[in-house]
Amino acid sequence: MSAGNVLDNRDANGSSLEVRFARSPLSGSRRRLIREILDNHEQTFFLSSREMAKRYNVDAATIVRTVQALGYERFADFAADLRQHFVDHITPYTVLKAATQEKRSVSDQVRHCLERDVESLSVLRSSVETNRAVELARKIHGARRILVVGVDLAASLAWFLAYGLTPLGFDAEAPVGSTGNLQHKIDLMTAKDLMVAISFGRCLRETVEAVERARARGVPTFGITDSSTTPIALHCDDCLFASTSSPSFTGSYVAPMAMLNTIIVACAHLRPKRALAMLGRTEQEYRTGKRWYQEPVRRKK
Repeated sequence: MSAGNVLDNRDANGSSLEVRFARSPLSGSRRRLIREILDNHEQTFFLSSREMAKRYNVDAATIVRTVQALGYERFADFAADLRQHFVDHITPYTVLKAATQEKRSVSDQVRHCLERDVESLSVLRSSVETNRAVELARKIHGARRILVVGVDLAASLAWFLAYGLTPLGFDAEAPVGSTGNLQHKIDLMTAKDLMVAISFGRCLRETVEAVERARARGVPTFGITDSSTTPIALHCDDCLFASTSSPSFTGSYVAPMAMLNTIIVACAHLRPKRALAMLGRTEQEYRTGKRWYQEPVRRKK
């Protein structure tokens, strides 16, 4: 299902999946099954059809037939809408509440968190479109200035990307401070510049509005987000995707951070002589400068 179809199916009363559920003439047993899945979306949005069948003590064929009765051609289409339903309703409280209801010890919770991070990296490794990362690197090389926009926790990602690009010779900045400061920075941009916007899930209003403001000025935009249906994906010219799914109420930036590393690597190796020349300027400082802490010499008593 395309992003356009997902959005077309939404209305003010709920997510696309909720609208389908309300309008579909499901039988009693199927209606109860979908209701259970929706009510427990924190635990079901990432499950395969087999895993979901096991959770609700039915066979996988029952899950598939129920999904089809709801109007979906494939389970994958249903899963995409279920994930969006999760995103539309998720809050730090609901994530932590769901985790506390699981019968896990504290140590088990920690291991589960790490396992989910490993899974996110595995998904990124198998799904990342390297040519798209290289294309972003080309855009960065061709831009006069790069403005990296991330708000709240995503500000850490924005700062990291801008910091990683600067030693390679790019005029990259991750604005901090007020909304006004960000808007002033955008108003100085032109079609020769590039905005990279980072936000996930429902996406923060300030980040999306920054993209809209930049596009109104003819500035090329590129998004880092976690789904093709997020506002960042819909408003940016192009995107890269990395999951932030995690049992942690903060979400996880393990996969997005790995994605940013691929972008920095692509930028360095697209023109390696240029990258080496730029890094060569600080080589002496890294080897012998006062950048590093040294334990003071202590006189023997």
